[in-house]
Parts: sequence; structure tokens; C-alpha cells
Amino acid sequence: MALYLLFESSSGYALFHAQGLDEIGQNTEAVRNSVSDLNRFGKVIQLTAFQPFESALDGLNQCNSVSEGLMTDELRSFLELNLPKVKEGKKAKFSLGVSEPKLGSHISETTKIPCQSGEFVLELLRGVRLHFDKFIKDLKSGDLEKAQLGLAHSYSRAKVKFNVNRVDNMVIQAIFLLDTLDKDINSFSMRVREWYSWHFPELVKIVNDNYLYARVAKLIEDKSKLSEEHVPALTEILGDEDRAKEIVEAGKASMGQDLTPVDLINVQLFAQRVMDLAEYRKNLYDYLVTKMNDIAPNLASLIGEVVGARLISHAGSLTNLAKCPSSTLQILGAEKALFRALKTRGNTPKYGLIFHSSFIGRASAKNKGRMARYLANKCSIASRIDCFAERGSTVFGEKLREQVEERLEFYDKGVAPRKNIDVMKSAIESTQSKDTEMEEVQPDEASAKKSKKKKSKTEDAPAAAATNEGDASEDAKSEKKKKKEKRKMEQEMDHEEGETNGVNKDVAEQDGTAKKKKKKSKDGVATDETKQKKKKKKTQE
Repeated sequence: MALYLLFESSSGYALFHAQGLDEIGQNTEAVRNSVSDLNRFGKVIQLTAFQPFESALDGLNQCNSVSEGLMTDELRSFLELNLPKVKEGKKAKFSLGVSEPKLGSHISETTKIPCQSGEFVLELLRGVRLHFDKFIKDLKSGDLEKAQLGLAHSYSRAKVKFNVNRVDNMVIQAIFLLDTLDKDINSFSMRVREWYSWHFPELVKIVNDNYLYARVAKLIEDKSKLSEEHVPALTEILGDEDRAKEIVEAGKASMGQDLTPVDLINVQLFAQRVMDLAEYRKNLYDYLVTKMNDIAPNLASLIGEVVGARLISHAGSLTNLAKCPSSTLQILGAEKALFRALKTRGNTPKYGLIFHSSFIGRASAKNKGRMARYLANKCSIASRIDCFAERGSTVFGEKLREQVEERLEFYDKGVAPRKNIDVMKSAIESTQSKDTEMEEVQPDEASAKKSKKKKSKTEDAPAAAATNEGDASEDAKSEKKKKKEKRKMEQEMDHEEGETNGVNKDVAEQDGTAKKKKKKSKDGVATDETKQKKKKKKTQE
């Protein structure tokens, strides 16, 4: 059976015919050893046809289709034109070697050309790629490298630009930064506590919160200067006047050592840095909440913004999370424990990142595993709705959250929950009602705009009339003068027209008399002729 090889280069499609494979060997090892020798390899592989791409854009489109395993119309016409034709009802006496199995299956389905893509074919194509510039004569030395570089740049640029998951990248980066900020703020605030405790050790027991401790340390500076004047500022920070007074009393009887002004300045600067980081962490959390409500509103309303963002970041993207079954989503983040349990044949983990949800914390110890399995099921549904729905809404997430609440009540009190079909039907009905409301609101807004325009026109009309009346009263005198001038002009014009009409009448009367005379002369000549004819007739008789 003859073997043809399809090679997709950066400059075009090439078709090679493999003849006499016995010279280099039929197995993969023999082909691998003989590929480097062009004399042996060139005798076996011969170029049958080559079709260059029309432009760089055409090359990019062909490359995208090949990477997706699709056959374009240009490739189909190229193959049908250069390969032997297969008769209907008979098997083909050749096969086509392809590097991509998906592309080969698509070619065989559409054109019924038998395709193969194994290690043997891949080794032959590796040799073709190595000596491709030798097979095509018109190619210059640097043309192929330039085409490869340009196509690689355009292909990677298009992949980055039209990345479907690029919106998820913002959430992934934000949640990573949020986790690192939590660790850094915790360690920095502990350093502030230790550093300032040498000066004011009693403050640690009074103020437990790290952010508030940094603010108080920034305000106090030197404990020896603490007085009743600092109480309002401390109550504003702590929100408790008793604690503020306690800090002032503790500062008077403190056992800490005195610090130099330079040391106090360094402590102040570091406390200010911790405060800035805490403020930035709050802003970043608000940004993450808004992004999650835009990208995955149902997942965020079901399990929370932070846990949902952690699930998306661990899966890689929202589409990857939507493709995961609920059993995989349940143990996302607990891979080490899972493989350890599989190795030691112990109990597998019941939950991973989903454990941080409040639902599992509220469940009893014996029902935590059941609750995690049920919650993972609802999270997988919510992620699929967010990924593949055309419009984003929180209706399904809220309904799924109600289902999880009902399941918690069922485990605790035995109250029977609603069926999933009924809940989904109610969610669909609510989404449809919202869509109809939105459609009704849009024409109402348009009609309101039109009515506003009409009102503005009607309001402008009396104002315009009032201005016109004012202008008319001012211009009345000028209009009277203009009318008088017009009348005088009209009288003069009528007088001139009368004179011209009199002259025209005299001329017309003279023309009329001349015409009458001509008519009479003509009539006289005609009567004389008729008389002579009658006389001739009588004489003849």
C-alpha cells in the first residue's frame, strides 16, 4: 500500500510520496537512524505537490484550523487534486500520514481518505521537517525561518488576544495576591507588636486586633506623653471609651523601657506601612467581589466570593471548573491527602477548598461529608450555568443556596426539602419574568424620552410666542414705514405698466387692422378665381 505524507509548513501545504521504505527500514528505530542522512532519505521520500499560502493571514487561519483538528476547503481541494481518486464501493490503495490524529479523523470522515498517525509516520515527518528546504528548490536560505517566526508570533498573539479565559485571570491573580497579603500583613503586624512591646508591653493585652494595634501605636508614639487629651482620638479608633481610658492609665504605670526618638520614628513608619497594606487589602477584596459578581455570580452567591475565586484559581479557569464533575470539585485542594490515602489504603479526604464554606462548618460532625458532597454538586451546577449562560444573573445561585439551607435543616431537624425539579422550574420562571420586565422597561423609557421632548417643545412654544410679541411691539413702527414705502413703489409700478399697456394696445390695434386687410385681399382673390371657373364650365356646356 502506497503511503503519502501531509506536511503543514509555515509557508504552505506539502504532499510527499514514500516509496521503497525497505531501504531505510519498516520499523521506527531504522527510520530514526536514517533520517539524518539526506542521500538515503531523499531516495525514499519524494515531493508530489506544494501549495503555498496566499498571505500571512491565510497562513494564520490554516494554522488555527489544523491546531483545532479541522480541514479547510483549501486543504480539501489540495488533497483531492493531488491524491489518487478512490472509486465508490472500493477500498483505497493508499493511506495518508498525518501528524495530528484529530485532523486525520476529520479528513477520513469528510473525504473517505484513509489516514494514519503513528510513531513511524511521525518519524518520517520529522525527516521531512529536517530536510524541507532541500525538497523545495525555489526556497531561499532564510525564507523558511522568517515565515516560521512570523507565523509563530501571529499565532501566539491571536491565542493570547482571543483567550476565552482571560477574564478569569483577573480573579486568579486577585485571589493569589489576597492570600499573600494576608500572610504578609499578619507577619508584619506581629513584628510591630514585638517591636512596640519593648516600649509599651501592656498595650498588647488591651488591643487584640492587629490593624487597630498599628493605628494606636501610630497615635501614641511616646507613652510618657499620654494624657486625658488622647482619650477622644483613642475612642474614635477603638470605638470604646473605657478601653481608651484603660490605655491612658496603663501608659502612666507602664513597665516598658524608653526608646530614642529615632527608634520611635522607625516604629511609626513601619506601623504606617502595615496600615497602608491593610487598607489596600480591603480595596482588593472589594475589587474581587465585583469581579466575581461579573464573572461567576451564581457561584459567588452560593458559596461566597473568596471560596469561589479559590476554586476557579485552583482549577485554572471557570471553564475547567465547569468541566470538573462534582466528585473532583469536592476534593479540589486536597490532592496530597487523596494520593497519600490511595498509597496507604486509608480513608480518602471528604473535602478540600470547599471546607472553608460556612455550610460545612454549620453541619454536625457526622454530616460534614454528606454536606460536602451535596454542596459540591450544587457548586458544579452553578459553575456550569455561569460558564455557558448568555446572561449573568444570581437567580440560580440564590435558589441553589436555598436548597443547601433546606438540606442542612433536613439533617438537623428532619424537615423534608423541596425537589430539585421544582426549584429549577421556579428559577427559570423568575428569570423569564425578569427578562420580560426588562423588555417592558426599555420601550417605557423610550416613550418617556419622547414625552419629555414634547413637553419641552410645548414649554418652549409660549416662551417663543412671548418673545415674538415683544419683538412685534418693538418692530411695529418699522413695519408701518416699510408698508408705506411698498405702497408708493406699487403705485409707481402700476403707472409705468399703464403707459406701457397703452403703447402695446396701439401697436396691437395697428397689427389687427393690417391682418384684416390681408385677409380681405386674400378673400377677394379667391372669389375672382371661383367666378372664372364657373364661366368656363358654362361655355363648355
